[in-house]
Amino acid sequence: MSHLFEPLTLRDVTLRNRIVVSPMCQYSSIDGYANDWHWVHLTSRAVGGAGLVFTEAAAIEPQGRISPEDLGIWSDDQIEALAKIVTSIHNCGAVAGIQLAHAGRKASTAKPSEGGHAIDESQGGWRPIVSSSAVAFSPKHPTPEALTVEEIQQTTEAFAQAARRSVEAGFRVIEIHAAHGYLLHQFLSPLVNQRQDEYGGSFENRTRFLQEVVRAVREIVPERDSLWVRISATDWAEQGWDIEQSISLSDKIKSLGVDVIDCSSGGTIPGVKIPLSPGYQVPFAERIRREAKIQTGAVGLITSAELADYIIRAGQADVVLIGREFLRNPYWALQAAKELGQEKFYPVQYERAWI
Repeated sequence: MSHLFEPLTLRDVTLRNRIVVSPMCQYSSIDGYANDWHWVHLTSRAVGGAGLVFTEAAAIEPQGRISPEDLGIWSDDQIEALAKIVTSIHNCGAVAGIQLAHAGRKASTAKPSEGGHAIDESQGGWRPIVSSSAVAFSPKHPTPEALTVEEIQQTTEAFAQAARRSVEAGFRVIEIHAAHGYLLHQFLSPLVNQRQDEYGGSFENRTRFLQEVVRAVREIVPERDSLWVRISATDWAEQGWDIEQSISLSDKIKSLGVDVIDCSSGGTIPGVKIPLSPGYQVPFAERIRREAKIQTGAVGLITSAELADYIIRAGQADVVLIGREFLRNPYWALQAAKELGQEKFYPVQYERAWI
C-alpha cells in the first residue's frame, strides 16, 4: 500500500514523494518573463519538501494570458530565467514542472487585486480574444472570435513550441492545461462549443483539439519525461462536460502518451453551485484512475496531512496537488512528514526544520 511519502516514478522521472505544488498564478511577470519573485516562490516550495513543483500557468502566446502579469513561454528569450528556476528546484531535491496554457475567452482580465474584470487595450489588455465559438464568458466579458481551423492548427503548433522551450529549460514534467474554462476546455464543453465543423458537436469532435495538442506536445517531449493533462472533470452544470466524458477522454489520451490526469473541476461558466468541502474533487480522481486505468492527481481543499495521506493509501489518486495551503506555508510537506511520523524521508539538511 502506498503512502504520501513513498516515491513515485513516471517514466524516468522519480518524485521523492506524492506531494505536488499545484500551478498558481502569481501576477508578478512583466511581458511574460519569470523573475526573482518566481525563483524565490518556487524554490521555497522545493526547500519545503514537495516532490514536484509546478510553475503557474505559462501562456503559449501573449494573447493566451489570463492577465497582463501572467507568466509566458512564447519566446526563446524567456527560457533563460526559467532554466535558472529549474536548476534551483532540482538542486533542492524536487522535480520542476511547467503548465502550458491558453486562456481563450477568459483572457485579458485584470489581476484579482485589481478586480479581475475584463480589460481592453487602454487598460493593458488586448483584442481579439478567442474561443471555440463566439460566446462570451459573461455579459461583462467581450465576445470572443471563434478560431478558424487554420488558427487551431497554429495554436497547436504554439503548444508544441512552448513544450520545446520547456524541455530546453530543463523541466521534467510538462502539463497541458485543459481545465477551468480556458481555451482547450472551451472546446471540450458543449456549454461553450457551438461549432458545426470537425471541432464541434460530437464527443470525438469536441476532444479533437486537445488530442491534437497532446500528440504534438508528446512528439516534442522526450520519452524520459512525463506528460500530464489537467482537466475539469465536470462543469457542475446540466448538459455540460461531465465525469463520464472525462473518463472516456482520459482513456483516449492515455494511449497518446499522457501519464497523469490532474483532476480539477468547474470554471466553464459563472454562477454554478459547487459543493465545496475538503477533498470534494477526489472522487473524480478515483473514478478516472479506476475506470480509465491511468494515474491521477487529486486537487481541491486538501489541507491536512491526514487527508492527503488517506487519499494515497486508499488508492484514490497517485499524487495530491496542494495549492493555497502551500501559499500559506511553503514548508507544508515537511510539516506533514512530522505529523505523519515520516521525517526519515528527508535528508540531514532538513533537521533544523524540526526545531
